[in-house]
Amino acid sequence: MSWIRFLKRARWDQERSQEIEGYLEIETADNIARGMTPADAAYAAHRKFGNATLIREEIYRMNTVTWFESIVQDLRHGLRTMVANPGFSLIAILSLALGIGANTAIFQLLNAVRLRSLPVQNPHELAQIEIVGGNHGMGMNDGPDFGLTRPMWEEIRRDHSPFSGVFAWGEKNIAVGEGKDFQEVPGIMVSGDFFRVLGVEPWRGRLLASDDEHSCPESTAVVGYAFWQSKLGGREIDSNTRLFLDGQFKQIVGVTPPSFLGLAVGKRFDIALPECMPKQLSTNVFEESVMGRLKPGWTLASASARLEGMSAGIMAATEITGYNASTVQRYRQFKLAAYPASNGVSDLRRAYDSSLTLLLAITGLVLLIACANLANLMLARASTREREIAVRLALGAARTRVLRQLLVESFLLAAIGATIGVGVAELLSRALVLSLSREGDRVALFTGTDWRVLLFASAVTILTCLVFGMAPSFRASAADPVTGMRSGGRGMTGGRERFSFQRAMVVTQISVSLVLLVGALLFVRSFHNLMTFNPGMREEGITLAFIGFQKSNLSHDHLEEFKRELVDDVRSIPGVLNAATTTHVPLIGGSWGHGITIGKMDGSANFTWASPEYFETMGIPLVRGRGFSETDTAASQRVAVVNQTFVRRFSNGTDPIGQTLRTHPEPNYPSTVYQIVGVMADSKYENLRDETPPFVIAPSTQFPDQRPNTAMLVRSSLPPEVMADSMKRRLGEKHPDVIVYATSFQQKIQNGLLRERLMAMLSGFFGILAALLGMLGLYGVISYLVMQRRNEIGIRIALGASRGQVVRMVMREAGLMLAIGVTIGAVLSLAAGRAAESLLFGLKSSDPLTLVAAIGLLVAIGALASFVPARRASQLDPMTALRSD
Repeated sequence: MSWIRFLKRARWDQERSQEIEGYLEIETADNIARGMTPADAAYAAHRKFGNATLIREEIYRMNTVTWFESIVQDLRHGLRTMVANPGFSLIAILSLALGIGANTAIFQLLNAVRLRSLPVQNPHELAQIEIVGGNHGMGMNDGPDFGLTRPMWEEIRRDHSPFSGVFAWGEKNIAVGEGKDFQEVPGIMVSGDFFRVLGVEPWRGRLLASDDEHSCPESTAVVGYAFWQSKLGGREIDSNTRLFLDGQFKQIVGVTPPSFLGLAVGKRFDIALPECMPKQLSTNVFEESVMGRLKPGWTLASASARLEGMSAGIMAATEITGYNASTVQRYRQFKLAAYPASNGVSDLRRAYDSSLTLLLAITGLVLLIACANLANLMLARASTREREIAVRLALGAARTRVLRQLLVESFLLAAIGATIGVGVAELLSRALVLSLSREGDRVALFTGTDWRVLLFASAVTILTCLVFGMAPSFRASAADPVTGMRSGGRGMTGGRERFSFQRAMVVTQISVSLVLLVGALLFVRSFHNLMTFNPGMREEGITLAFIGFQKSNLSHDHLEEFKRELVDDVRSIPGVLNAATTTHVPLIGGSWGHGITIGKMDGSANFTWASPEYFETMGIPLVRGRGFSETDTAASQRVAVVNQTFVRRFSNGTDPIGQTLRTHPEPNYPSTVYQIVGVMADSKYENLRDETPPFVIAPSTQFPDQRPNTAMLVRSSLPPEVMADSMKRRLGEKHPDVIVYATSFQQKIQNGLLRERLMAMLSGFFGILAALLGMLGLYGVISYLVMQRRNEIGIRIALGASRGQVVRMVMREAGLMLAIGVTIGAVLSLAAGRAAESLLFGLKSSDPLTLVAAIGLLVAIGALASFVPARRASQLDPMTALRSD
């Protein structure tokens, strides 16, 4: 306890307490000046002006309190100190809450995407069975990456010795209802042991079992909890619970628990259907995701070794047909292996993993800047407590005791800031999840607080406390009590020789701010490049429609004729300028590749089959030859239009018009000879980021695998939502069995840029925040420097220094810190930029324009932050400054 508490304890009146306080300070300082030790000097002062008996009792009580009681006392004192300084406390807590909250929010997303285990029994026992290295683009890949074919899955099901159970599943959009009530919902197709192997228990009714798999078409289904609540009203499941799914009524037999959203992280299923067992299993569609539960004693390594030994037999039993000899040989060499699956599978993880890790580093640097600011504030605040700390030391308090008290105050600020920050993180993480969602594809992630999030928040809190509290606390507790009581409030931190710590903190803030500002400008410019990039085709004014007519029961020979009728119907809508069908929609992901031979050269190219209006509708110019016409039919010579990249790669400088190319055989796509009749300008194929591949467009009438569905691109003068409604209404009136889903083509492209938008938005926000925090730190330090040197500045002005000279003197101090910080920050920016190279588009991480712009912006803000206190210093009244000192 300090002597002030003793006076309160003795119930002295306030005026007498203040008088004794002054006497004690002066007498203690005089005694020390006479050569006494600080303890003797304080005791002598209390003997002269205080009650020595009560002092001894108080000192004895202080020495006999328990460690816990002492900590409680420190906490109470810290809380009172915070209440006594509301402005400082509020700034500190809000800064920490934002910094810790942003870090925790990003970590919550990382935790949900990468770390959180599936809500099933013993998820660590789950293993994914994949082809090592993938299937290298062979066949059709309608399922997840590294999927297997149905025949391969059946062979694994027959012999799965490393696993106690195995199952297969795949994603599928399921049509619910018909006519006006039709909608598509996310669904999964599962083998009979799916729920049993996972250990998922039903919430209502029962879940799918092996018996449900042996009826084709499927007659039973299971619904997810959210779908059950929203569409079925949460009513009990019985024999009358039926839904019209994929064109027929199916019995709903159960509901999955609320926590089970499926195995694809970031997605949820509404309906689960059993995979029926057709007699003919496709050997060229890699659509099955296969998992198993390891038997006791088996590891991923031993299971992989067993699968590798089984691979040759599995590939021989499921050998593909319809391909050329080299492709079949490559298939025979496939090897299977087991991979960890406790966290499920996720396209979201692959797309955003590196971005979230980078954002976590960015928010960590922002928190570091905030901590540096608070360290400077704490040190400046310590100067106002010099007399208090000096008297406590003079009265015999141990330096470790004072240090602990100051650290406890820092911990209180960090703890309160972290508590608020966890709440802020909940809001931020939900907002981030919403920002990752797009039209028709809502991200489903549980970002709640679990033990990992709490552990992360606690670690950040402790680290934060150490960063902004340790150095000021050591500096304050190491003060000389005589100097502290003699200085009148400026001895501990006032000297310029003691100002190096604050300078170092400001230089750190400036350098880190420059790194974040450069990163922000890079991501913003990269996103701008993508948004303004010309893909070589028309984006605006295009409506994309997916049309299905499976229920029309058309023969294979009449499918293309019906598609032509649909195009004519759409073109008759007022406001429509043109329309075309295509087998591949560009710029929204996915590719359609074939091996080809042209002359003596083998290679591969991407393919699209489109109607004659495609080039005009999409604004893709022909630079040579012709497009398609009505004479290009299924019975005529196969023709093709190739892009300029194709010509550069395969023509060897010769005229491509009239040359022929031959496709390599694949199931349903026999080897075919196409004559090149035209060359089109290059345009993007799969997405905006990838280099333009060589690709071929052939007439839709010559498509070898006609199906009862098509994609249609419609150019119109109508807004996309109006065009979509008009299409649905027109086609619904004339063809009631047709299902139409329509959306804006440009919006669909922009939906594929969510990662870039997220990085631009968040890095821009944190970059600006970092710059402002850094400049706030510079402003605070320069202001504090001016305050500590007011006597010197007053003398300079009194001796004739002009106000401009004073401004230059202060600005020179700030300019030195800016120059050092910018130099260090530029070097760090060039080094750190390499980590973000793969996320940029249209510029390098070492882009000089970006670096110069960031430095210019930072210097401008820094100059403004420094000029304000410099101008204030130049307006000092020398007499007032000298008198106050």
